[in-house]
Amino acid sequence: MAVVQGDAAVLVEHEVRELVRRRGIDPLADPRSLGDLVAAVLTDYDRRALRGDVPPLADPAGTRKAVQDAVGGLGPLQQYLDDDEVEEIWINAPTQVFVARRGEAELTTTLLSEEQVRELVERMLRLSGRRLDLSSPFVDAALPGGERLHVAIPDVTRRHWAVNIRKFVARATHLDDLVALGSLTPAAARFLHAAVTAGLNILVSGPTQAGKTTTLNALAGSIPPRDRVITCEEVFELQVPTRDVVALQCRQPNLEGAGEISLRRLVKEALRMRPSRIVIGEVREAESLDMLIALNAGVPGMCTVHANSAREALTKLCTLPLLAGENVSAAFVVPTVAAAIDLVVHLEVDARGRRRTREIVAVPGRVENGVVETSDVFHRRDGVLVRADGFPPHPERFERIGVDVAALLHEQVG
Repeated sequence: MAVVQGDAAVLVEHEVRELVRRRGIDPLADPRSLGDLVAAVLTDYDRRALRGDVPPLADPAGTRKAVQDAVGGLGPLQQYLDDDEVEEIWINAPTQVFVARRGEAELTTTLLSEEQVRELVERMLRLSGRRLDLSSPFVDAALPGGERLHVAIPDVTRRHWAVNIRKFVARATHLDDLVALGSLTPAAARFLHAAVTAGLNILVSGPTQAGKTTTLNALAGSIPPRDRVITCEEVFELQVPTRDVVALQCRQPNLEGAGEISLRRLVKEALRMRPSRIVIGEVREAESLDMLIALNAGVPGMCTVHANSAREALTKLCTLPLLAGENVSAAFVVPTVAAAIDLVVHLEVDARGRRRTREIVAVPGRVENGVVETSDVFHRRDGVLVRADGFPPHPERFERIGVDVAALLHEQVG
């Protein structure tokens, strides 16, 4: 039979798709049933190949994965989702598919068509319940595997659909994992573990792709197991390991423009859910005011913010709440930030794409000439994160958990 190997794989894929349609299987929501179906189709195909009815498959294992990727995965992009070294995938044009490995971008050999890009996006959005059209040309959604999807379409973009898939690689569920990855020193990790356990409020700052969410997740690993944790995020990314945790996610408006649930609303609702801790994925706008109010109400918390330094992060946090309304003034916000934030952990990405902690800054709670005072606890010297001369606020909180913070930091000197 004059049929090439590629045609054989296409035939298997066609049979799988037909059976998926007949049996009403959702290949994205039920990958196990899809896998069983593909295995059954390949077994039947092998029997027919032995009789000479169809061409044999030279690579049954490769065909099985290709079919599962095409029917239940993201087709040509699935190989990058399965690659642990790939951190992000983005499409600038159908013939320009990029990936980032260890912080460095590279253009792949994958070539798509306009139709393939749209079909892949529609498949990714199918389970999220989020929409993308001319009236809503942006979408931010979480994929079933935990990846974060962002899409922009024309005429917001010049010509092609712009697609970003950011993988949340859960490499760090505890601060010790950040030490193993080279982002933290053991001394800094011990201090941060004590600070989280003691209930200090921590702001994680840094540029895009610096590992803010990963660090926030690692910090959450130090929350005492009996605490009740409420997380608030635009899309689900955090994986807090405690048993008493409720994760909240924003919701986009429906076709009529109603039903939107903002991050600000989530923070307000979280306070009604008896939290011992509140963890906010990222503050960008007016929700920062509600976060500050929550922290000043005695609920320990953590969040992230985009900034170029720890001090700039505090300056930004003093500015964002002003977006909440004209009745919110800097005279209220600046001292509130000084009283609410205890530590700032600032991250950076070096020239080789490595994510590192650049500084850990304490906020003593004082304001001088409208500027929040800070004190370096750890900073980088000659490329190494070392002990500075600052101390964190609230030593009494450390005492309550049996930690002498002065002795702990004295051990780190040198």
